[in-house]
Amino acid sequence: MTEQATDQSSPPDPDPNSNPLIHPRRVPFEHGLLPIPNLVFTDPIQTLAPIKQKLTSSATKNNRVGSSAISEALLISSDHARLVLETLASVLHSEADPLVTAKPEEVDSIGADVRDLVLFLYIQSYKKLMPRTHKDSAAVADVWPSASAFDGYLSALSPIQLVRSNSRRFMPSPADEEAHQLSYLHKHIANIISLLADPLEGGGDESSVLSVESFEHIGFLLHFGDKGSDVPSLSQATPFFKISDPDMPAVSVPASQVLDWLLKNIASSLESISDGISGKEIGPSNASDQDACDALNKVSSDDRGPCVIEGVSKTSLFKQASDLKGRSVKVANCHDSVIYLLAPLRYATVYGCSDSTIVLGAVGKAVRVEHCERVHVIAAAKRICIANCRECVFFLGVNQRPLIVGDNHKLQVAPYNTFYSHLEDHMTEVGIVPTINRWNESLALGAVDPHDSLSHSTSASDKKSESASCVDPNQFTNFLIPSWFAGEALGSTKDNPFPLPDAYMAVQQTSLKNLEETRQSLRETPLEDNRKRELTTAFHMHFKDWLYATGNIRQLYCLQGD
Repeated sequence: MTEQATDQSSPPDPDPNSNPLIHPRRVPFEHGLLPIPNLVFTDPIQTLAPIKQKLTSSATKNNRVGSSAISEALLISSDHARLVLETLASVLHSEADPLVTAKPEEVDSIGADVRDLVLFLYIQSYKKLMPRTHKDSAAVADVWPSASAFDGYLSALSPIQLVRSNSRRFMPSPADEEAHQLSYLHKHIANIISLLADPLEGGGDESSVLSVESFEHIGFLLHFGDKGSDVPSLSQATPFFKISDPDMPAVSVPASQVLDWLLKNIASSLESISDGISGKEIGPSNASDQDACDALNKVSSDDRGPCVIEGVSKTSLFKQASDLKGRSVKVANCHDSVIYLLAPLRYATVYGCSDSTIVLGAVGKAVRVEHCERVHVIAAAKRICIANCRECVFFLGVNQRPLIVGDNHKLQVAPYNTFYSHLEDHMTEVGIVPTINRWNESLALGAVDPHDSLSHSTSASDKKSESASCVDPNQFTNFLIPSWFAGEALGSTKDNPFPLPDAYMAVQQTSLKNLEETRQSLRETPLEDNRKRELTTAFHMHFKDWLYATGNIRQLYCLQGD
């Protein structure tokens, strides 16, 4: 091991107020948790210390390990080890890491940095913040049926419920979730530092130091400022790693000093968040139903979190690249609507929606669909995770195997079935390969999520999630995205960039042939002018009846209005 320079002098007492506030990276907590029993440790520090040693002994000279070493160290299957690598790649903090840019066939050979992998494994012990019990459960039961796949778990609340309750405080707000994640890190940061630190030669069991390189890996969990990109590197926000002379190498720092500084900064951020939440709590909580409706149908965002589209009900919503480019998005609690998000995105979450169609553009990192009922999701993405959903259909163009976890019922998957003019440009921008589509290779994990705060029996934890069936090719149809949006110049995509499997392509060709034969027959049938008018009127009436029967008439009016 290379000898490290160590700074034994005492740095000035760090003042947390001299730095921007510290924030948790939400992505690992929202898209990086896997319900694999061997990854969830009751005592992470006791379990991970020997695992780290085993991984380090198997690592390359660049301190990286592939799926075989991960499989051996964690006693998991090769499929699950590959899933660990792919999931880690989707939530890494550094876009320069070679695992992020690796081609599918290179993932195993490139592998993961042991330090990032250890942090990823550590947070598998995280328990998500549960929704609060509603203060008026009778009011909720009055407006939404209780018979659901999600009985006992307050999650997929309809916009109607949110309006009638006149309060959304029973659902975790972004501030609540951030405080919960920070509290978790405050409790565990000492263990995390110890896993990243190196023992100081001749310093005894309690002496360890942290190099600037190892400290930068904490950026997997934390960042400073309102935007992660505001601070060029995590170490530059510290009083002990910040170097005025770029030609001088950074020295290692006693781990205890790094720990004290992080604890003070996290405590300062928690206090700031608490003050913000308290300020909202003392504000007016009652509002009219109309005010609640107005608030719910707005698109909200902040500098750190995703753009949130919440409470859209019985309408259509269209967002294009100029609205969402380069951002993450969360679609929550939407009902009986059609939502188009035609943009290159990093992450997308669909949560608690029902009876809706949601079209996602190109999602370069990960999609998560959770607690949804009777929703159609159309997505071109690097990867997708489906959790606790019921009677949903997924039309997918995905480069990695779809992950199915939790309590799911009657899910269906099908190949991608639409396009818009900028789709291929957006896919290229975020790194989605159209020649790879693993839509029908879903991987089902546990039926119970060990990351929620509910207690589960041992037998329930062993159950596998119900997998998805494939849509019958005879029931497969293309989805047409309306072409009257004139906000942007037209792109080059003229057709679905994902090749259809033979069975689905054959049905499409048969349908097109039948349509053309019908058209030809109508053109060649000799009819008097009045009979032609009657036939045209009949077609229009049947089409209008279909528009009203399916609810698509509302979408037509909404989008024409936009």
